Amino acid sequence: MTFQFGIDQLLDDPKLISRLASARVALVGHPASVTQDGSHSMDALIKAGITLERAFGPQHGMRGDKQDNMIESSDFLDPIHAVPVISLYSEHRRPTPEMLHDLDIVLFDLQDIGCRIYTYIATLKYFLEACGPLGVEVWILDRPNPAGRPIDGLYLEPGAESFVGCDELPTRHGLTTGELARWFVDKNKLATDIKVIEMVDYQPDAAPGYGWPTEMPWINPSPNASSLNMARCFAGTVLLEGTLLSEGRGTTVPLEIIGGPGFPSQQIIDKLLAEVPHWIEGVLLRSCFFEPTFHKHQGLLCAGIQIHTGMPNYDHARFQPYRLIAGMLKACHQLNPQQAIWRDFYYEYENDRVAIDVINGGSTLRTWVEDHDAELASLDALLEPDIDRWQNERANYLIYP
Repeated sequence: MTFQFGIDQLLDDPKLISRLASARVALVGHPASVTQDGSHSMDALIKAGITLERAFGPQHGMRGDKQDNMIESSDFLDPIHAVPVISLYSEHRRPTPEMLHDLDIVLFDLQDIGCRIYTYIATLKYFLEACGPLGVEVWILDRPNPAGRPIDGLYLEPGAESFVGCDELPTRHGLTTGELARWFVDKNKLATDIKVIEMVDYQPDAAPGYGWPTEMPWINPSPNASSLNMARCFAGTVLLEGTLLSEGRGTTVPLEIIGGPGFPSQQIIDKLLAEVPHWIEGVLLRSCFFEPTFHKHQGLLCAGIQIHTGMPNYDHARFQPYRLIAGMLKACHQLNPQQAIWRDFYYEYENDRVAIDVINGGSTLRTWVEDHDAELASLDALLEPDIDRWQNERANYLIYP
């Protein structure tokens, strides 16, 4: 059987197409909302006879043109189809009743990368919350989770919700958007009529993609989500947005590296090898140098560490990027306790919390890094209960074997 995205399954089902043809429909999409043959979902739906009342674009825009966080997108009229496109990363983050009241069905077709901090799942939850009271159905056109099934990171702490942490789940959750939608509805007791249009022949544990069907081209779901390697690393490297260290923005490998001027790359690798060697089994860490053309440390030579997962001995089940980057931050602090590490700035419209706490979904990571008495290996005791808890909590929502 040949792999198919949810959108392909939808287009191949005459009953579903007939239902949409007689309904008032909107699409939530971005550049990676494509069919198996690379057509954009908007084009394919309209070609199939579906009239779209409007479309919605998430963070980075429907066209994926906004490079950094907190760069808002404007509403516009699609130049080919004359469909109004509403930005949900501008004045509004959540769809309003005025945007939804004349709709019957919302088609949600965003490619996610499997991390709570990546904002497309917040957009998913906001649609599920907003559509229920209005009687608008939400059809999730399911897509792969390129980070696969492994779980990593801490649960979001109660009261620490934000646009980069919309619910109480760990950093790397291991679910597809369709699976996650079912969990959102049950967990939050939402009276929303949802339909998951499932993928065909999706094998989330199969090599070499381990969540990504490698016969499909990689299309950036956001400008800095530029590779499968990035998607695998993101649950860890995204933490660097809350630090003074570079996450590689302004280079050709954003969110695949960590570093800065004078960064002690080899000392950190040696420290991890000596104290927590099991954290780096099955992944390659390589000392490197880079010079960002924009963003942090623009124009400065930075020492760094690049994370590689694209080699034959990569062990997907053992690679835990959150644990790895947290360990690097801890090692960096231990090697130079006087050097500032946290970035003090206004992050995702949360102006009353430290940025790293917003990103992490609570203060646990920051306090562990700063704790002079905590050894690197002590992070295992913080993470393992959350991983075990989520393994059990998500079990009933897994669609794909």
